[in-house]
Amino acid sequence: MKVGLISLGCPRNKVDSEKILFRLKNKGFKITSPQASQILIINTCAFIEPAKVESIETIKEALDLKRKGKLSKVIVWGCLVKRYKTLLAKYLKDIDALIGVINWENPQRILSEPTHLSYLKIAEGCSNLCSYCAIPLIRGTLKSRKPETILEEVRFLDKKGVKELNIVAQDITSWGKDLYKRRDLVWLLEKILTETKNIAWLRLLYTHPKFLTKRLVKLIATEGKICNYLDLPIQHINNRILKLMNRQITKQEIEEKINYLRREIPDIALRTTLIAGFPTEKEEEFLELIEFIKKYKFWHLGAFLYSKEENTKAYKLRELPRKLKKKRLRTIMETQQKISYQINKSLVGKIFDVIIDESGIKFSVGRAYFQAYDIDTEIIIPQRLKRGKFYKVKIIQSYEYDLLGKALT
Repeated sequence: MKVGLISLGCPRNKVDSEKILFRLKNKGFKITSPQASQILIINTCAFIEPAKVESIETIKEALDLKRKGKLSKVIVWGCLVKRYKTLLAKYLKDIDALIGVINWENPQRILSEPTHLSYLKIAEGCSNLCSYCAIPLIRGTLKSRKPETILEEVRFLDKKGVKELNIVAQDITSWGKDLYKRRDLVWLLEKILTETKNIAWLRLLYTHPKFLTKRLVKLIATEGKICNYLDLPIQHINNRILKLMNRQITKQEIEEKINYLRREIPDIALRTTLIAGFPTEKEEEFLELIEFIKKYKFWHLGAFLYSKEENTKAYKLRELPRKLKKKRLRTIMETQQKISYQINKSLVGKIFDVIIDESGIKFSVGRAYFQAYDIDTEIIIPQRLKRGKFYKVKIIQSYEYDLLGKALT
């Protein structure tokens, strides 16, 4: 039987999907594209409302194909099932199987395209209990993976020719807290580095500012393989809102951490994430956030509308009108757009090591150390280059988000 898989949501889901496919292949199934499959697996996301809508729409499209005889089975997997299994069974009765969240420890995976980059999930769940977040309800409390299994997976990925390894979890800075007193993320990264012969870049995604340590900053500053890039979601900057969010950190502490990072690593590319329209947010608190964005000028910034999630602590808070939330989101992104353009302009004339993600007849698309795959800007190069290879690229033109470059080698 031919099996295809659609993976929705975050890179952590992508890792799970790759491990599912490996297990199925070992059981004799033929792995194919979703379009050519007889059995379709949908690995769902249920983090916020838009993710749930996307998952439901994808399931409905698959069930429509099944009714037309183009699919024999539809299997729904993952976070949406964990959270809404009873409702899915009641309203989408043609689903053949509903499977919740499974924590896979096997290191082997069938790598998704592009195969020169991959994600390494070092923990599952989260114990930070942010008031708006449904992750602990879906994935449970923090469960750090044991270093032995993590390092086995690193060796597997290194042998497969992965060039860029993105370290992920709900909060990578909490790794080890549930297992050890002294071993932490820095200890784990040092172990990972000893196992990487082919991997050239390590990128750190999903850190929590509360747990960002000077030891970690020092390691990023001194270890050449770790990109001078950090994903540091702050969500907001006003102290009252931060407290309502249960972020366990203050505005002053966030500013001190960012200032320290930039002193120790002057060229660090910081990415952050914000929530637009958190319940009870006042106009002056929103304007405080905008002034903070203007002052600290993040290289990359993502934002999403507050999503009211049942059984979270923020669920009972007074929600802002949707129109106002959307207006504030638009203001955030318009503010960041101007900052991104200024940062991009400052890069013109500079030369960077760039890894090629896509290659066509007349152009290629790549990224430098300051760009994470699929979420940040890209460098467009009007030359045919080899995918998965590094080139010296000179930035020759800038746009609001992307860059134009010329390969020198």
